[in-house]
Amino acid sequence: MEIQFNQLKTAGSSTPLTIDNWQIAPHQSWAVFSTEGDVGSLIGAVLCDTLPFEGTLNKGDGRIVLVSLREQQKLLEQELANDDTDFLDRIDTGTTVHDLIFDMCSDDTLCDTLIAELDLDHLKNSGFRVLSTGETRRLMLARALATQPDYLVLDNPYEGMDVAHRQSLSAYLGKLAETVQMLVVLSREADMPDWVDNVALFSQGELVEVMNKARWDAHPVIAQIAAQSEQQSDEMMALLRRYQHSTPFENPIFALTDGRVEYTEKTIFTGVNWRINKGEHWQIKGPNGAGKSTLLGMIFGDHPQCYSNNIHIFGKQRGSGETVWEIKKHIGMVSSALHLQYRVNCKALDVIISGFHDSIGLYTQPSIQERKIANEWLDILHMRQYANTPFRRLDYGQQRLLLIARAIVKQPTLLILDEPYQGLDFLGRRLMKRTLEMIARENLSQLLYVSHYQDDELESIKNTLTLVFDDRQGCYVAEVTRAAV
Repeated sequence: MEIQFNQLKTAGSSTPLTIDNWQIAPHQSWAVFSTEGDVGSLIGAVLCDTLPFEGTLNKGDGRIVLVSLREQQKLLEQELANDDTDFLDRIDTGTTVHDLIFDMCSDDTLCDTLIAELDLDHLKNSGFRVLSTGETRRLMLARALATQPDYLVLDNPYEGMDVAHRQSLSAYLGKLAETVQMLVVLSREADMPDWVDNVALFSQGELVEVMNKARWDAHPVIAQIAAQSEQQSDEMMALLRRYQHSTPFENPIFALTDGRVEYTEKTIFTGVNWRINKGEHWQIKGPNGAGKSTLLGMIFGDHPQCYSNNIHIFGKQRGSGETVWEIKKHIGMVSSALHLQYRVNCKALDVIISGFHDSIGLYTQPSIQERKIANEWLDILHMRQYANTPFRRLDYGQQRLLLIARAIVKQPTLLILDEPYQGLDFLGRRLMKRTLEMIARENLSQLLYVSHYQDDELESIKNTLTLVFDDRQGCYVAEVTRAAV
């Protein structure tokens, strides 16, 4: 399939897409590397005729399909709209994996093949809303392939996947590239696949250079952008120090005794004993589906089984009469689940301010001080021009930066970061990683941190809780490694 962009510029998005001239020849597979800006969804929307543009785009008549975090978000919203929990004697977990794929092709053989190839067989009867982030990413790819596309646009396909699934997906896509033409959009240099023919480099939504894969391997862009992220993170830390305060709590900050989470069909984990003392930072590890997000949700108070477990948090026994808001005011949270739940369309400024009130959206009049601090955050993030832009109109990466600022702005005792960089461009990820490293080093908040990438590990986090599968018990158990005092 041949695609030709000429003097193309989009309208209607916070980051415009600008392509002066770009030709994709038949049978070529391309990678797009974006240093700043959410170009994956934009390119996909242009190719799929869902975003207006100026200029010309010539393409064949083949079927083009986009797989992105934004498309994943749309599917979740559809699933939530169809939630029948109120009419059932059980919680509606959503359409099953099998049915979501079958609906795209009405072909049992193809459906079963994709389920097997993308390691979804053990999840085929699971509802969409109980899947982990990595499991959902594989499901979205299976749904796209079920339509038997001629051209596939993959926007950061490895985000949210554990190491093993990233490796297996890379091999799978390499084989798929022999029969399906692909454009894969990346913001991590380590994710660049060997099987691409050429690389297009974008910055702030503009195509700045095209090159073959060999030239990309020696390109200096990664080193060039490091200085910019260092300057921004220094500014962010100066802001945090200016409004620094100390936590009033003594040990333990949090303790879970013999923790267990189970559903009707299976147990997720059991026998988890975890104590977080004052000043400790923790990384939580484990494969997709191990229950990392579930465990963090029990701390935050959003998981219903937090009240059926023996939990001690901020000096109180959970379920002893405290309100969820008494707990949440000392916790900042960033997660894919929260991002998907943040469906209100308040202004960008109000998203940050909502962090002071632990709300999704803003429903009270903010103080002058809250507005001042939120505007300072927008300045550091280079987003002041979007202060009054509705949250839903921003790019996915811009939304994620706002949600990170929302979590940090009140300098909570516990800062829960469940795959915080998902959807961020290269610069945004460098900026936030360096900032979080300094927050941990200076103990401005205690970090509970999840990332599947070894490159994302923070030097200041010395304690690890790893969820590993126990064949004897048929579920996950916790291995706790505490730093020597």
